[in-house]
Amino acid sequence: MEIIRAKNSGFCFGVDNAVNMAFDTDYQGKVYTLGQLIHNKKVVEDLKKRGIVVLEDLAQLKEGDCVIIRAHGIGKDVYDNLKSHNVKIIDATCPYVKRIHEIVKREHAEGHRIVIVGDKHHPEVIGINGWCDGKALITSNEEEVIELPYSDETAAVVSQTTFRRSKFEDICELIRKKFAFVIKFDTICNATVKRQTEAEFLSGKVDVMIVVGGRSSSNTQKLYEICKKNCPETYLIENADELPLLDKNVRTVGITAGASTPEKVIKEVIFHMEGMMNGQGHENEIDFGEAVEMTLIKPKTNEIIKGKIIGYNNSDVFVDLGYKADGLIPMEEFLEDPDFDPEKDLEPGKEIEALIVKINDGEGNVSLSKKKVDAIRGYELVEEAFNNKTPIEVIIKEIVKGGAVAEYRGVRVFIPASQISDRYVKDLAPYKGKKVKLVITEMANRRRVVGSCRALIEAEKKQKSEEFWSGVEVGKEYTGTVKSLTKFGAFVDLGGVDGLVHISELSWKRIDHPSELLSVGDEVTVKVLSFDTEKNKVSLGYRKMEDNPWYNIESKYAVGEVVTGTILRMVPFGVFVELEEGVEGLVHISQISNVRLGRPEEVLEVGQKVEMKIMDINVDLKKISLSIKEVSPIDPEVIDEPADHSNAEEVSEKVPTTHNEVMTNTIGEILSEKQEAAVEAEKEDKAAEAEEKAEVADEVEETEQEN
Repeated sequence: MEIIRAKNSGFCFGVDNAVNMAFDTDYQGKVYTLGQLIHNKKVVEDLKKRGIVVLEDLAQLKEGDCVIIRAHGIGKDVYDNLKSHNVKIIDATCPYVKRIHEIVKREHAEGHRIVIVGDKHHPEVIGINGWCDGKALITSNEEEVIELPYSDETAAVVSQTTFRRSKFEDICELIRKKFAFVIKFDTICNATVKRQTEAEFLSGKVDVMIVVGGRSSSNTQKLYEICKKNCPETYLIENADELPLLDKNVRTVGITAGASTPEKVIKEVIFHMEGMMNGQGHENEIDFGEAVEMTLIKPKTNEIIKGKIIGYNNSDVFVDLGYKADGLIPMEEFLEDPDFDPEKDLEPGKEIEALIVKINDGEGNVSLSKKKVDAIRGYELVEEAFNNKTPIEVIIKEIVKGGAVAEYRGVRVFIPASQISDRYVKDLAPYKGKKVKLVITEMANRRRVVGSCRALIEAEKKQKSEEFWSGVEVGKEYTGTVKSLTKFGAFVDLGGVDGLVHISELSWKRIDHPSELLSVGDEVTVKVLSFDTEKNKVSLGYRKMEDNPWYNIESKYAVGEVVTGTILRMVPFGVFVELEEGVEGLVHISQISNVRLGRPEEVLEVGQKVEMKIMDINVDLKKISLSIKEVSPIDPEVIDEPADHSNAEEVSEKVPTTHNEVMTNTIGEILSEKQEAAVEAEKEDKAAEAEEKAEVADEVEETEQEN
């Protein structure tokens, strides 16, 4: 016969904490527990032998007595009543229950209706109700919720810590339909959920299931109900004496236990079952106490010990050491780690290593330190990293004169200012609290450990640089990080190699400075335009072809089409008109009016909207020729003035005759003007381009030297 014990069985953290506090009490006066400390006759009897009895009535208390509040907790009114009797109070309320008290107190103060899902007769529920003046709505099943009237109140829903989660969720769904607003708080103890889930799984794979615990224990009864559904041959017993006689054909027996069942009782049941398997019956019962004692460890100060986490509160983490007392690790030792996650790092049952600081901390617990073990183990790992030249990841804790101090598993590592980066860093303050990788370069002793980020950065850059140059191609895309911005462009770190995106390659639109589009630290995708392996220079492009306003321009505009645009600027030979952002066209001066104009300003102004006909589109040169005259010519106004023959010649020069206009405004002149204007514009463009390239080359060289 195989005996399988559920891993999550027996005392939960809250009960274990309360029992330890009670047994460790050395108060000289009368000591009471407010109600049965736990639902276990054996524990209650053992407490009674030590003079700790159950308080029947608060009236029997006298000044100077001691009262232990059990894990279930009490209401505010009861707590205030105890204090009025001037007695010593030992509060053993489970931290998970205390959390519910705080929630209920806060939500009640906000004016919300408190709904408690649980057994209204259970001491935990009674205690919770005491933190909202006893005005909570208490329900334990769906039928009770269905009978509730509809309400426009906000309901704050909490649960008894040992309530079944699936049933709690079903009840909450119905509560949502009864109240205008519902705030649900998940207050079911994680240990309870694990205990019930494991019991359900185990009972489905064994022949017989044994549930150990008090019959008056709510959570033990729930375990029995869960197991009974899966395994018809399920027995609820309080101790080894109640073990049933099992059929010889039974191959597997599962054992679980309620939260109020002591480890000693569970081991006694297993011990007797093993005796039954060997045909010894209960012969070995007299040796059980000695057998249990043999399983307990005997801790020593400054010894490294392993244990299992059983719970935690705001100040301590509780560890099961396999000893008669639990171990306590200060919570602050965990909070120093920025990656600390209570749900993951303090999961009940997780094994942890710690150093024994003191066998008895004054309250019967074993004082432990995780930090000291980390320092011991950390130094061994640092030493190994130093010998093997392997990188480690550290957290920079503080900035000091000449550098920074980092920590790796309790070991302090000094990083000189010159070694924190591959470039000069004037202000180290931003590095505080950051994770960095380094190699240990010096290790004289525990107090003198020196590391270098620079050596690692340079090695990684060299490797990445070699990989880049071996595979670089024109047109190849890379993802990089903007390293710095200058007035002529942006330098992008491609991973070991820096490339330049010239300002003209950042956008299809005209921009005055790269900061209009990018910021240092931005991640960008760029394309290689050209590269020089000898000079280690890479020219990059950032703008995308599909963002070019001239992209597929033929599909937007057609020759002969009438369009509307805005006059941007004027030149002696015509006006430039914006058709859309980034797309401009030219209206030659001859295409504005039927009358020969001296300047476009005679009839037009910047910002004016005009209708034009598209005469020609040259995609390669990005030029569009337009005509206002073909749509609606704009002629200058002729002002009639009294005849004054004294200046007839001057007037004649200013206002040309029709005959004059026809003779001078010839096709030959128009073509000549176009050619001259084009030649002049080309000269200006080439001169500006040469001047800009020379300036950029000087500035690039200067910037690269700085970098």
